[in-house]
Amino acid sequence: MVNKTSIKSAPYLFDDEVLSNMGKNEDWKLKSFSANNFYTDKERLEIENKYWEITEVTDKFNRQSVSYQLSKKDCLHRWLKYREGFSSQLVKLLLNEFNIGVGDLVLDPFMGSGTTALVCSLEGINSIGYDILPMSKLSILAKTAVYDYNLIELKTILDHIISIEVPNNYNKRTPYVSITNGAYPETEEKAIAYFSDYFEKSEYSEISKNLVKLCIVNSLERVSYTIKSGQYLNWDHRCPKIIKINQLRIENGKKPFVNKNDKGNLPTLKEVLVSEFSQMIEDIANLQEKDNCFKAKCNYIEGSVLFEILNVIDNSISSVITSPPYCNRYDYTRTYGLELAYLGKDNAEIKKLRQTLLSCTVESKTKVAVLKEHYMKYDRLNDYNKIMHIVNKNKVLNEIKEALQARNENGEINNKGILRMVEGYFLELTFLFFELYRVCKKGAQVAFVNDNVRYAGEVIPVDYLSTNLAEEIGFTPVKIYTLRQQKGNSSQQMAKYGRVPIRKSITIWQK
Repeated sequence: MVNKTSIKSAPYLFDDEVLSNMGKNEDWKLKSFSANNFYTDKERLEIENKYWEITEVTDKFNRQSVSYQLSKKDCLHRWLKYREGFSSQLVKLLLNEFNIGVGDLVLDPFMGSGTTALVCSLEGINSIGYDILPMSKLSILAKTAVYDYNLIELKTILDHIISIEVPNNYNKRTPYVSITNGAYPETEEKAIAYFSDYFEKSEYSEISKNLVKLCIVNSLERVSYTIKSGQYLNWDHRCPKIIKINQLRIENGKKPFVNKNDKGNLPTLKEVLVSEFSQMIEDIANLQEKDNCFKAKCNYIEGSVLFEILNVIDNSISSVITSPPYCNRYDYTRTYGLELAYLGKDNAEIKKLRQTLLSCTVESKTKVAVLKEHYMKYDRLNDYNKIMHIVNKNKVLNEIKEALQARNENGEINNKGILRMVEGYFLELTFLFFELYRVCKKGAQVAFVNDNVRYAGEVIPVDYLSTNLAEEIGFTPVKIYTLRQQKGNSSQQMAKYGRVPIRKSITIWQK
């Protein structure tokens, strides 16, 4: 692999007129990456300057287009509320600008709800993608079967949903794990189990039963006391276990926790299912009125892309469009605890999933030994050593690791797992970038949506560091689009270190 020094600076994605009107202000450049000049930021400043010429501050897309927000009303895409996803509009834009069409093969290493794959299918473009979360599999199977559903059968199911009443003597509860215990009102806990059993034992077609299961999965949070929020599941103040915890605190002479979360009147499962399933039927009917757009193959692979991608042949991928888990401590196995428990994952399986995910939580353990063993199995130890060399010699990453270690020794890191997470995150991404370079055709375009982050006053330029690592592997950086709406910092960080704007970017590279 070569370390390219040339950078393509031509306008990309958006036309010249739009770009010229936006311009670029030096004020957008960070003057310091280390609060209070605590640690050297020389290497981070250097890559800031290096990639500034291909950085474009734009209003053309916003936080809605690089999140799930715009997909809430989109046909098919709204079937699974996956907050970490991006919009179908963004995928369409990128496919158009990359000149991807029929006969091409698009890769999404982190499928999530399957937005990239679904847009590709509707455009007649083949795709391949990976994810380890079972909601992804359920979502992809349900969405790609849209032309196989029998509308008469679906309307009959809807009638059954409306007419079903949970028997008074029914006492089965929906599956739960430790973090989801007490998540539902008792009536809805029984309803989830009853509706699930009813349709599982029914004689409806398997694809229709799968659609009902997705509908239930998409309803769980709405009928629960939980609120998905960043790293955790937050809880409504009326949740019995929250009430019990505060009662115990009062009995022990402690102040109760202040909890202002209030979801208002919780709907019943039946109400949500009727609404959601009706919407699904409408989407399916609208699509079935048209010619079958799903002429392209969507190849979904359940598992970690870090290991499964080694099975993809060289020079076979036309483009990559994805958004990896961010380096932000968010634990998907916690925020989607309701869904994982409902789909049959117990505590041990969820723990295993957590360690298989890209390192993005403080509980992530190093995958170095596992990756080495895997590469040796494929007789690719030399490639493993090349990747490790690229990671170990990267000056920017080493500076970040040293800065965080210094902050930790100074008592400023509240969880030592942050150090391990950051190191693991970029190491694992480098393994992915290496494989993407291998499987991509010459000229293939790669797009990554990601957030920069800040820990203990140290800014980590995820977009520029990722681009730097990709360039070391052989990719040519093309453009880095950053949203004009920059991300803020936590209240704790702002109180201690002041506010520093944090970029959200789309990085684009070319083989």
